[in-house]
Amino acid sequence: MALAKLEKPKWHAYFDSMSKVLEGKRVEIEVDALSIGSQIEAEWLPLLGITYDPKDDIMDVALEGLDHRIHKPREVFVDQTAVDLSSLEVIDNEDFRHIIKLRDPLMLPPP
Repeated sequence: MALAKLEKPKWHAYFDSMSKVLEGKRVEIEVDALSIGSQIEAEWLPLLGITYDPKDDIMDVALEGLDHRIHKPREVFVDQTAVDLSSLEVIDNEDFRHIIKLRDPLMLPPP
């Protein structure tokens, strides 16, 4: 896997295309900052999509039962292979780190 920084002009198109591929994955969101420590925002909820709105400068991570919004994201780093995204880190304007981990849902055999 390779950690790469995404340039801001590419965010909108990147997340529009990746959302279709990532739908249904499970997501854990951790928010880290000096003022709050490390907080788990979501624990392995189904992903509905990730979008970036350049007009309002908001990144939205839509999960089943939770909408995690990141206002004024400053940097985005992705950890991905050629075909899969395993995590991303978004640093907002207040230096909060939003760490978004992705994994495939557990496939259990039928009863």
